[in-house]
Amino acid sequence: MGILDGKRILVTGVLTEASFAFHVAKLAQQEGATVVLTGFGRMSLVERISGKLPSRAPVIELDVQNEEHLSTLAERVGEHVDGLDGVVHSVAFAPQSALGGAFLDASYDDVSKAVHVSAYSLKSLTMATLPLMPDGGSVVGMDFDAQVAWPGYDWMGVAKAGLEATSRYLAKYLGERGIRVNLISAGPVKTMAARSIPGFEQFEGVWDKRAPLGWDLGDPEPAARGVVALLSDWFPKTTGEVIHVDGGVHAVGA
Repeated sequence: MGILDGKRILVTGVLTEASFAFHVAKLAQQEGATVVLTGFGRMSLVERISGKLPSRAPVIELDVQNEEHLSTLAERVGEHVDGLDGVVHSVAFAPQSALGGAFLDASYDDVSKAVHVSAYSLKSLTMATLPLMPDGGSVVGMDFDAQVAWPGYDWMGVAKAGLEATSRYLAKYLGERGIRVNLISAGPVKTMAARSIPGFEQFEGVWDKRAPLGWDLGDPEPAARGVVALLSDWFPKTTGEVIHVDGGVHAVGA
C-alpha cells in the first residue's frame, strides 16, 4: 500500500527520463497513484517516455500560454480520470537572451515570456484544474532557490522568485477550498532544461563543496520524493511552503 493509493495526479513537464517530472510520475505510480501527463511541442517524445513508466500514462497536450488549451484542460483530463487529487507544475522556460549574463540587456518581451511560462502558469494551471478538485487537493511546483542571485540564471531567477510569491498567494486564496500549494526547491540536476542554461556547470562546484548531505547532479529522485510526499495526505496542514531538497546548501554559508 503506497502513500498515494487511489489518488489521481496530473504531472506536467515530462520530456526525458532525466526530468524531475518523469521521476515524480514514476514514483507516484509506484505509490499507488493514477497518473496523467501533459506535454508541449514534442508530443511523440512525451508519448514514448510515457511508455517507460511502470504503467503507460495518457498524455495531453498543454501549452501554458495557450488559453484554449487551458480552458479545455479539465475536460480533456476528465476523459481519463473522474477528478484530480494533485497537480504537479514542472514547467519553466526563458529565452536564451534572458540568461547567461545578459540580465542588463534582456528585452521586456523575453522577460515577460520567462515570467509567464515559469511563474504565472502556476496560477493558470491551478485554476484550469480547479474544477477537478472540488474536495480539495495538492498543487506542487518545482522551484530553484530564488533567495540569491546565481551566475547565468538571470531572469529565470526573477521568474522563480515570482513562482514562490505566486504559490503563497494561491495558498492564501485557495485554502478555503482545501487546496494546498507548495514548492520543492531542488538542487541542480543535469536535466535537458538545466543544460540549456549557459554556465550551468558553475553550479557543480557549489554543491560539491557546500552540501552538508552531499548532492548528486545525476539523481532527480530525492526532489521527486519530496514532491510525492507533498502530494500525499501526510502534509494536511502545510501550504504556502518552499521545501528545500538540495542537500542543505540553502542553509549554509561559504
